[in-house]
Amino acid sequence: MNRILLTGAYWIALFMIMSVSIASAAAQDQRGLEIALESDTRDSGFVNYTVDLKMLLRSRGGKERVRELRLKILEVEQDGDKSLAVFETPRDVKGTAFLSYSHKTEDDEQWLYLPALKRVKRIASRNRSSPFMGSEFSYEDMASQEVEKFTYKWLRDEALNGMDSFVIERYPVDKKNSGYERQVVWIDKDQYRTQKIDFYGRKNSSLLKTLTIGPYRQFEKKFWKPLQFNMVNHQTGKSTILKFADYRFGVDLDERDFTKNSLLRAR
Repeated sequence: MNRILLTGAYWIALFMIMSVSIASAAAQDQRGLEIALESDTRDSGFVNYTVDLKMLLRSRGGKERVRELRLKILEVEQDGDKSLAVFETPRDVKGTAFLSYSHKTEDDEQWLYLPALKRVKRIASRNRSSPFMGSEFSYEDMASQEVEKFTYKWLRDEALNGMDSFVIERYPVDKKNSGYERQVVWIDKDQYRTQKIDFYGRKNSSLLKTLTIGPYRQFEKKFWKPLQFNMVNHQTGKSTILKFADYRFGVDLDERDFTKNSLLRAR
């Protein structure tokens, strides 16, 4: 009889522990999602902008190549952003243009115009993990990171570069086509700006790349935008730095500036 009672008590205790654990995990998931939503909300409402970029491709040995490009961004209501990047220098990539339609729940659409071939190439979803123009950024990285593309989990709070930050983990919903198993993201508590992302691969969950973002600058007294991205590839020792300059908001852009025909007109 005592053995039966003890066995029953054991299972009740185990059930209670599991219930607490499940509730705790659900709370972590909810908090992670809330942080991601607040970060997204604070980064919305800009409508459109253009910005100049300088791309520095750095080899393991420190050798650098420099490219310059112009980026246009259009905010799309109830969907992801549209973007158009046009390379201006050096000569071997001049005129190359990249068009991206980010979507909240559907597959992103991306096209690359290659002037040497005078044709537009569609980037298939299965190739999103491929390097973008020889950089350490993938085509997946070049799309806007919509909240709906991930599930979330809050990990902890900690200081990063002197700023109190949330640390959350996000997992791609599209596990088949994403190049990542998960991403660990640092977001500052002050303005909810992304400061750092660790990217983990699908094989052995190893750390592939780290992106550090900043410093930031405020525009129009409300939009915080980065002045630099630094992507380091831990597997190859290579890195790519993107430097942003001359942000211009509220420019004359609309849907017609982000069509496949606009790739052919881009110069």
